[in-house]
Formats: sequence, structure tokens, C-alpha cells
Amino acid sequence: MVTSSPSVPRLVVAAPSSGSGKTTVATGLMAALTARGLTVSPHKVGPDYIDPGYHALATGRVGRNLDAYLCGPELVGPLFAHGARGCDIAVVEGVMGLYDGAAGEGELASTAQVAKLLRAPVVLVVDASSQSRSVAALVHGFVGWDPEVRVGGVILNKVASDRHEALLREALESAGVPVLGVLRRAAQVETPSRHLGLVPVAERRAAAVDAVAAMAAQVAAGCDLEALAALARGAGPLPDAAWDAGGALASSPPPSLPSPGPGAAAPGPAPVLDGPCPQAPDGLVVAVAGGPAFTFSYAEHAELLTAAGAEVVVFDPLRDEELPEGTRGVVVGGGFPEVYAAELSANEPLRKAVASLAADGAPVAAECAGLLYLCRELDGMPMCGVLDACARMAERLTLGYRDAVAVTDSPLAAAGTRMRGHEFHRTVVEPGAGAAPAWGVRTPERRLEGFVQRGVHASYLHTHWASEPGVARRFVERCRTS
Repeated sequence: MVTSSPSVPRLVVAAPSSGSGKTTVATGLMAALTARGLTVSPHKVGPDYIDPGYHALATGRVGRNLDAYLCGPELVGPLFAHGARGCDIAVVEGVMGLYDGAAGEGELASTAQVAKLLRAPVVLVVDASSQSRSVAALVHGFVGWDPEVRVGGVILNKVASDRHEALLREALESAGVPVLGVLRRAAQVETPSRHLGLVPVAERRAAAVDAVAAMAAQVAAGCDLEALAALARGAGPLPDAAWDAGGALASSPPPSLPSPGPGAAAPGPAPVLDGPCPQAPDGLVVAVAGGPAFTFSYAEHAELLTAAGAEVVVFDPLRDEELPEGTRGVVVGGGFPEVYAAELSANEPLRKAVASLAADGAPVAAECAGLLYLCRELDGMPMCGVLDACARMAERLTLGYRDAVAVTDSPLAAAGTRMRGHEFHRTVVEPGAGAAPAWGVRTPERRLEGFVQRGVHASYLHTHWASEPGVARRFVERCRTS
């Protein structure tokens, strides 16, 4: 938080509930504005990893998350300013319903809270498929619920006909909220989903390109882009200075590294930057898993690793048979290894390389999908065997924000370090022996979770390192000394 930047025109795309069409409208608007020659900064409220992939495809820029629970409300503005630096306009896609946030935490992590923190107007996407005049009562309720949230207009989705549109517009005139767009039911763009949401872009790039183009065409044809841009320009001044990885590291406490004995570890997912990562001064390489099986990552993780002195190099566990040359540490983030279990298992040379690196005590950080990859097997298929544990698919979805404290000293965090995280998986891990727990998690009842073993830190918990930037420096220092 050391560099200032001018305020960027911005708006938030929200809805009364999930399934109203936020992703279609937000992604289509990003792509339509980009097609007009604007540099668009894409953002997503909440911990979602998948929607930002479509945003990146629409804009050509890294999709960034704004999560007031994981990072704290004080970082929402700075992280936004960091991502939007140099852009002409920013579009923020909301999460769930406008006022839905972390369970039992009031407005925390809601789209409404983020809109207020950004002083940004809200465009409400309403599924109008089963209503006419009642739409006015619905919109009136959302507009009046919190006077600090400025709903600047409505986009009506799934409208059946000209007659239906006329009835909706007539009703909304009484609510005093302008209609900024109308999308017809027959023109809906379908994107495939499975057990954890939309299928990521990396798994269907050609089809995703076509889907984003269709969303852009639909929004450009049905929405008033000039009015939406004007609304964005009416956003209030943003007082926050832009977050900066180097500045964040400089202001974080220096790491106190553990001795490299039983129980030393590493961090979570790390992604690709808006530009190439600079070469580390001493050639220290941190290999970050990517490709279709490991698509969940926050851009700030790679930026923090780079600022801490590492060269971040992406490898694909589905195809690469060796770790990048000079690898001193490995980060394996989230994704869908269960979908690619057979292919991951078939890549025996890489599995052995990861296991060998871990056996030598090098830091290996794994979150969720990465945890499964380090297990002995996944659904009966051999994985890396770094951990004496077996993973399998389950019927029940585990989902929610978590408060956590590190209970074992590791290269990721000293024991006692508090972080907030998010769980999102439909698998279970049956542990064996030989590892200490990584976190004490409150769910609401307290439980132990994850594994710390030599240089390995593996857990279901997704964390955002911007909330605790010292973990990146701690991890890189351990890579340097192990």
C-alpha cells in the first residue's frame, strides 16, 4: 500500500440472488467494453477462482478477487486500485445476492459491503422470467434496504417478449430506477457446470472463447453501454492507495524460520502476473502448478513470491515430466485433480520428482487440490505419495469461510499465526501417520486440519496471502536455506 493511483471509473454487477445472470452480464460487459477499445479491469467479489478466468478471457487482464473476509475490509480498496491501475474502467462481479455475505457475520464479504468500500454504483441484474409488475417491489426493496448502497440501474434478464418488456419497464418507472438493459430469454448463453461450479476456462478454452464472444454480443445488443459507462464515471473518489507486493513485504514482520526438521512447510496457490515475472537475482525458482488440473490461484501470490526474490515458473502436472530447472520449492494450488486423476497418475516421472524434492526437505505448499495430489492415492489411483494419506470423492460438499490458526511451525507460518481461509471441495482425505496438523480451524467447532511434514504444508484451506504477506517471504527464505 505504497503507491497512489487516480480513481478509475467503476461499477458493481450484482443481483437479488445466485442464478440471476451476474456472470453472463459482467463477463459480457467486460468483453463488450474491451471490444470498444477500453482497457477493462476485471474483479470478482468473494473467493471464487473460476469466474475470474472468464473475466481474464474477456479483458486480456488477470481477473482479481476482492474478498473482505479473507483479506479484511481494509484491503479491498488497495487491492482494487492495484488491479485497476492504468485501466479505463473497472467491472466488479458480485457474489450470491447483493446483501449475502459470510454466514453470521452481517454484511461482511457481501457485494454490498464491497460496493460501499469502493464507493461504486451497483447495477442490479434481475431474473424477470416469472414476474411483471412485482419486479418493481423487488427492486424497490433492494434499493431501499441500505441507503449507503447506490443502485444506479437495472438490467432485466430472461425477458420473454416485447410485451413482457413493456410491462416490466412500466412497473419500474414507479420505482425510479432506470432500466439499463434487457436480455431476452431465448438468447441465454449456457456455460457447462459440474460439482464445484462452472468448468474452468483452461479446460475448455476454445469453447470458452466462443461463449465469452456470445456474452459480449448479447450485452452489446441488449444493454446501453454508454449509460453504463457514464454510471461508472460517477463513482466516488477512491481514497485508498494501491496495494504493492514489495511495499506489503516491507511492512510485514521479518520471518523467524523454523529449523528444517519434521514439520516445515509452504504456502498456497500462485498464478500468472499481468506481465512476465522478473528473473530472481540468485536464480531461486519456485515452481507453481498450472494447467487444466490446477487452475485455482490468486494473482497476488505470485507477485509476493516474486517480490520476495523468487522466479515463479509455471509447470503442468498433466504434461511436464520434470520440475522446472533450478526448482527450490513447489506450490500446488487448487483445481480439479479428481477430474484428471488418471492423467496425473500416469505422469509417474513428475510424481517421483515431486516426491524426491519433498523427501529432501524442500518447501512444498499445497492447498486443496494440491493436498490430494500429494496423497498416496486419489480414488485408488497412485499420486505423489508425499503424504501417507488416501483421498476419495465424497457425496457431501464442504463449503465455507474458516478462521484458522497455525498449530505447527512451518515454512508457511509460525505456530500461532492467524489467517482466514475458505474451503470448497467434495472430497475427503483419510490420513495415515507421520505428519502434524497444519491448522486449528473453527467451523464452528474447533478441529485440526491439514498436514505439516518436513518441508510440506498441505491443507484443504485456501488462503489469500495479501492478508499475511510475510508467509511469502518466509517461504522464499526457506527455499533459499533448505
